[in-house]
Amino acid sequence: MKKTIFYSLLLVAGLTTSCNDYLDLEPITSVPTTEYLYAAGDLGAYAANLYGNLPSHGNGYNLGLFDDDNGTDNQTAASPSALFVTGQTYVGDYALWNSYFSVIRAANYFLETVPERFENGEIRGDQNQARHYIGEMYFFRAYFYYLALLNLGDFPILTTTLPDDYNALREASKRRPRNEVARFILSDLDLAYEYMQATPPMTNRLTKDCAALMKSRVALFEGTWEKYHAGTPFVPNGPGWPGAEMDYLSDYTYNADEEIRFFLSEAIEAADIVAKGHSLYGDYAALFNSVDLSGMGEVLLWRQYSTSSEATSTHWVVDYLQRNGSGNTGYTRSMVDSYLMANGLPIYANGSGYEGDDTYEHLFNGRDPRMGMCIDKTGDLLSEGPNLIDYVKSDGRGYFYRPPIFEGQLENANPTGYSVRKGLNTSADMHPTLPSYTGCPVFRAAEAYLNYIEAYYELNGNLGGNCDAYWTQLRQRAGMSTDYMLTINNTDMSKETLDWGSYSRGQQVDATLYNIRRERRVELVSEGLRFLDLKRWRALDQVQNVHIQGFNFWDSMYQLYTNPTPEDAVTPLDVITLQPYGTETSAPNISSQSDEYAEGKYYLPYRKNPSNIGFNGLNWNPVKYLYPISNYEFRLTTEVQGSNDFETSSIYQNPGWSKEDGTLPEGD
Repeated sequence: MKKTIFYSLLLVAGLTTSCNDYLDLEPITSVPTTEYLYAAGDLGAYAANLYGNLPSHGNGYNLGLFDDDNGTDNQTAASPSALFVTGQTYVGDYALWNSYFSVIRAANYFLETVPERFENGEIRGDQNQARHYIGEMYFFRAYFYYLALLNLGDFPILTTTLPDDYNALREASKRRPRNEVARFILSDLDLAYEYMQATPPMTNRLTKDCAALMKSRVALFEGTWEKYHAGTPFVPNGPGWPGAEMDYLSDYTYNADEEIRFFLSEAIEAADIVAKGHSLYGDYAALFNSVDLSGMGEVLLWRQYSTSSEATSTHWVVDYLQRNGSGNTGYTRSMVDSYLMANGLPIYANGSGYEGDDTYEHLFNGRDPRMGMCIDKTGDLLSEGPNLIDYVKSDGRGYFYRPPIFEGQLENANPTGYSVRKGLNTSADMHPTLPSYTGCPVFRAAEAYLNYIEAYYELNGNLGGNCDAYWTQLRQRAGMSTDYMLTINNTDMSKETLDWGSYSRGQQVDATLYNIRRERRVELVSEGLRFLDLKRWRALDQVQNVHIQGFNFWDSMYQLYTNPTPEDAVTPLDVITLQPYGTETSAPNISSQSDEYAEGKYYLPYRKNPSNIGFNGLNWNPVKYLYPISNYEFRLTTEVQGSNDFETSSIYQNPGWSKEDGTLPEGD
């Protein structure tokens, strides 16, 4: 395999450079394969090229990590994800199969030779470093397979690079059932844990505990997927499972109970390793708005950015957050209502102290402190400097007054009235128009606490083991009541219907499991895990004719726009003329108070213009729990090369999708 071919695969897969020197290395294109990967430095450079696949901050018109929950009941852009709109998703829209094959091949090129060379003493240089970098490559192969599992389910299991031979490639493309794929991922993560060190040879590189956390994530995902998708074609041998039609899987045996127990047990064990070894950092907000995360033991891996405005390794997250929390993303009413009161009671419970949502002051009073760390409210400091901040006091600082829901440029707008604050740094050095350099947390131990609690309850049906200790610590760090049983006992599931995570298989779960999911939702909001959670819980079946709601606009907050009176403002804010959809206007700029889905007061981000694809509501088609495989892949795997007889392909399509590009899924 030539070097140029290998590195072209990396580039095609969209791997990006990042903050540190080892992530900024140029592709090596002319080193003979007989000499390369025989030195510890070579191994480290090779692995470094793959770090760009991990979560990061946005470097364009997006917030990166902090808007990755868009398209869920947590957050939304001005328009919804096409996945939730009938007739908007086609076979061929996603070319996932080939991209995963490419990066997996890159990992296999390394792993089929280097571990053996290492065991034979053929690697020059620091042996501890070399061993660690081998562990990193096992981690990355597992990570790429995890992405394939999330989106495609069944997938070929490959451990070597393949010859340029049609029949060999066709044979190797045969899909293996998802439980086998998940077990393979866990085995690679076990090897990653074995090879890697607790303290890496260079800063900001993977560690043993990153492998353990990832193992808990994968095992929890697969255990709950197989539990809640049982009896569907999305698990091996389920009714209509397409693998059963292939001769190489027609006799496949699968014990669902055994597999679910295995994965949940593995999740508990791996999560416990991380949670026991890492205390939670005391300042929740600082985990996301700090420049340097190196002293925060909860952060297992983070991405560092350059503090030089001349550098290319910067981002624009703070820029958008200082613009009143814009970036074309905003929290939903469902997300905001899921925050408990600081006393541990749901907002509707007797004695909760909830003051309503007619003003930001009422909405935030007495709530879980994480809410104020993640969402802007009137009076919050945005920037130490006045540049491009709407609301500037005479002290020269910029403050939040109202969300920019009427902004014409989407990237500078907020679509719901609940502006993202998570990640905001108020430094004037990162004011709007200047690049940002706050660090990005990639893996943090709080997830392990949550993974443990959920996996333990799913497996055992109770909160034994270390559940109490871990849940208590999460609540303590948040600054709210640690009495989670008070929360559970005062939860009325009939009042939790806006939270999609309250459902599995179209039915609401019990109050204990729901509150485990609620804690996860609040703790991990805007960290890109919500959609994956909803899919593994099978929590989207009931999403039919759903209209996403934003803030309570019509009771009183409309006056922030029609009669703005910010205290001590240097310059007055623009007065907005409200033109609700449905009135005599050719340019509506707000949804109507009388809209049947507004409940007389809530802003509806998709209902101010009928051209919005979400205007008629969100409708989930269960076929979309997995993405389709494009026609291109079937063309490459037919029995006779170049044939259009796709039925002879060695692979099969995911349930409900056809093999022809441009076709809609069944039910759309």
